[in-house]
Amino acid sequence: MTSLCDLTAVELRRLIGTRQVSPVELLRDCIARIEAVNPALNAIVATGFEGGLEAARAAEAQVMRGDSLGPLHGLPVGIKDLNDTAGLRTTYGSPMFRDHVPQDDERVVAALRQAGAIIVAKTNTPEFGTGGNTLNDVYGATGNAFDPALSCAGSSGGSAVALAASMLPLCTGSDTGGSLRKPASWSGVVGFRPTPGLVASERRRQGWSVLSVQGPMGRDVADTALLLSAMASADSRDPMAHPRAEGPEALARPHPVDLSSLRVAISTDLGFAPIAPSIRRVFAARMAVLARIYARMEPENPDMAGVERAYRVIRCTNFITGFRKYYEQDPQLLGANTRGNYEEGLRYSLADLAEAQAEQTRIYRAFQEFFTRHDLLLLPCQALTPFPKTQPYPTEMEGIPLTGYFDTSGITYGISITGHPAICIPCGLDEYGMPFGLQVVGPRGADAFTLAAAQALEQLFRSLPEFARPLPDLARLAANTGLGKTASRQPAEPQYR
Repeated sequence: MTSLCDLTAVELRRLIGTRQVSPVELLRDCIARIEAVNPALNAIVATGFEGGLEAARAAEAQVMRGDSLGPLHGLPVGIKDLNDTAGLRTTYGSPMFRDHVPQDDERVVAALRQAGAIIVAKTNTPEFGTGGNTLNDVYGATGNAFDPALSCAGSSGGSAVALAASMLPLCTGSDTGGSLRKPASWSGVVGFRPTPGLVASERRRQGWSVLSVQGPMGRDVADTALLLSAMASADSRDPMAHPRAEGPEALARPHPVDLSSLRVAISTDLGFAPIAPSIRRVFAARMAVLARIYARMEPENPDMAGVERAYRVIRCTNFITGFRKYYEQDPQLLGANTRGNYEEGLRYSLADLAEAQAEQTRIYRAFQEFFTRHDLLLLPCQALTPFPKTQPYPTEMEGIPLTGYFDTSGITYGISITGHPAICIPCGLDEYGMPFGLQVVGPRGADAFTLAAAQALEQLFRSLPEFARPLPDLARLAANTGLGKTASRQPAEPQYR
């Protein structure tokens, strides 16, 4: 089932620019793929195919006239259903907004259109992006492209699955506690959490917080970097945004990195995060192979003492800011995850918040000292293998009891609270035959370097079969046969492609 939509975004943009592929032809191919496999996955929700085809025809005419073309010219892009899109239904995964159609694009969507992107679809997300599983009361659950009975994680799960099945070449996402990285891990794609402020947002509820960011997703690092270069902006409406020393070109095409020159730290759990035994084994095996390529690789956990409570308290302030009017009108307007986070926030005091922010500052400064001795930090991107998609979150993990979805997110939210850039890249399969993602964390503000280091690893992985990016069975998805029959999570014999 190889077709135009299976090509990388970078290659498609080259072919469009050299008049070898028409944007209309490409979009029709993407629509055909969506129609073939999305019924089994539910990754794409609202669509604007007619408007997209009209925009694609205009893009084709620009190519034929020899007009100046933007970096995303003619490329179909999926937008996470938390971003406002003019004329295209935007629900935020909430029944309160089931029929909401914005009049205007928010900044990041407008920037993508200005760069030439064709906005054709929204991708599924949990209500208001809250939760580790892409499940809501508007559209239902999104299934994993490798087994639609299983979760694709959250909250950018629809984008990750759309990419895994090559429904679209590029998609947007967002990340507070791991929502770009965790779905990418379980879908065998790339999700990049940029340094806060690199991708400006005029809609962030708490402008000076480092927790919530928007970022790009792609099937490889080069595609992800290309999308980031169009998303990035120093828009002054976002107080975290700032003029960049490196321009869009530096983000789109990072300078090559020599892996053998790097000092690398590895950590299985950041010293605190629950991690399933099978994930520990896979990570250890992968790192044993990589140890020989770096100038130095050594295990070391950064000082994260107190991060669990600090993250929970600080995160809850965002819910108090965003959902007070709905909760005070009627708590039942909010889903269980959103309501639970809001009510947890009500239990904290101003003294709790002050203590949490002081702890965050201490952790941040310890992280800066850590990066004086290391160029990169490598971690798993998920604590466990995918669980059934009908579960809001797992209650146990290979015999380890869990109390909520936060329990499986420490490996990613521990990085979020520091404000450092982090990327998830595909790294073969886990013991259950599901995608395994490697998290690469770079120094604060070093987004181009982090992308370049990840790209160098990605190139190495292509020569190592057990590290290669896995691909879902598209023919099986299109046939919609044998789906939803996963009865147990017994380890499978790993298969690589």
